[in-house]
Amino acid sequence: MSALRLVNARLPDQPQPVELCIEEGYFVSHFSAGRTPANLDLQGRLVLPGLLETHIHLDKACIMSRCQLQHGTLAEAVEQTRQAKAAFSEDDVYQRGAQVLEQAILQGTTHMRTHVEIDPQIGLTGLHAILRLREDYAWAISLQICVFPQEGMLNNPGTEMLLVSALQQGADLLGGCPYTDSDPDGQIERLFALAQEHNCDLDFHLDFDLNPQHMSIDKVISCTKECGWQGRVTVGHVTKLSALPRDALLTKAAQLAQAGVNVTCLPSTDLFLTGREQFHNKPRGLAPLAQLDQCGVTCSLSTNNIDNPFTPYGDASLVRQANLFANVSQLGTEAELLRCLAWVSTESARLLRLRDYGLAPGCRADFVVFDAPSAAAVVAQIKAPLMGFKAGRQTFEREQPHLLKPLSKVGQRLA
Repeated sequence: MSALRLVNARLPDQPQPVELCIEEGYFVSHFSAGRTPANLDLQGRLVLPGLLETHIHLDKACIMSRCQLQHGTLAEAVEQTRQAKAAFSEDDVYQRGAQVLEQAILQGTTHMRTHVEIDPQIGLTGLHAILRLREDYAWAISLQICVFPQEGMLNNPGTEMLLVSALQQGADLLGGCPYTDSDPDGQIERLFALAQEHNCDLDFHLDFDLNPQHMSIDKVISCTKECGWQGRVTVGHVTKLSALPRDALLTKAAQLAQAGVNVTCLPSTDLFLTGREQFHNKPRGLAPLAQLDQCGVTCSLSTNNIDNPFTPYGDASLVRQANLFANVSQLGTEAELLRCLAWVSTESARLLRLRDYGLAPGCRADFVVFDAPSAAAVVAQIKAPLMGFKAGRQTFEREQPHLLKPLSKVGQRLA
């Protein structure tokens, strides 16, 4: 039976420090009779609910040293990963995934949706590794597993059977990658049918270039409405949206909102891969979350890849992704920075359909602590969290850096 009292905690919307009560892993309004909680003085530091990673690939992270990057294109990334994947073992995927998970935990992430590639080449090797990671790291982070056909589905016999087997063995939802299939619309239709059959959500990699022609998002919107899957479908990347004129974008945004289709932007990957055909006046090429958000679309920002041909860098910091998006999208007011923070926290919780997320009584006590003057400053200054908690249990701490100023003649540090 555990109980923890946080004293001198500062919340984003309250100017004065408050006291927060945690019992059995959840925030409560008051402790049960007879409970003697431990006390933790936060000394006025900022408390935020845990950060949420909505789109990452643990199974193919940290393979850059095995690849030969020459052109930096999407096609090259897919091919290089295909070649590297031939040598993946369960233990290999586990060790690389654990490396990224530990980075994410230290960056304040308490919940993660990871995509896992399923095809006849890799089989269920990646899934089995990620299932082990989900169990072994449950003390610090919750893992939601999305299995998807990176190499195509209708043109890759045996893939659908493997996807179904993955759901039966513990995967949570299905993903799609229509642009690698011989029949993109056919893949979308089949995945919706499978989602209905297995009562699971969907998360697509979609419209990943800067040519506004031939968008698959319209097919996803229509299937979502036909199947009654509103609120249960997410599309990631959708960089084609950035190439639409304002009126066309707002029309598409209204359609997405009405259908209940969520949108995830992946700044590091989308900026690295797109626009390479242009030498000057390079487009930013990011899904325009600010406009989508204003139209009522549930949005999120996420990492996608770390240290592989899709994204050769990264430290699993969602705050850094929020700052990158704000910078490239020219969002700088306090209200805009708070929306960027929401896209890695509260809005992401809506996308993932988390029912007990937040800092109010009844919410799961997954939270992070920052030394920052405001929630907006966390994004503006790319603040790293000082400590994190999962279900009321502390999972990490980070010491504050300090300057070692030279000594004065009397042996005291100079001010």
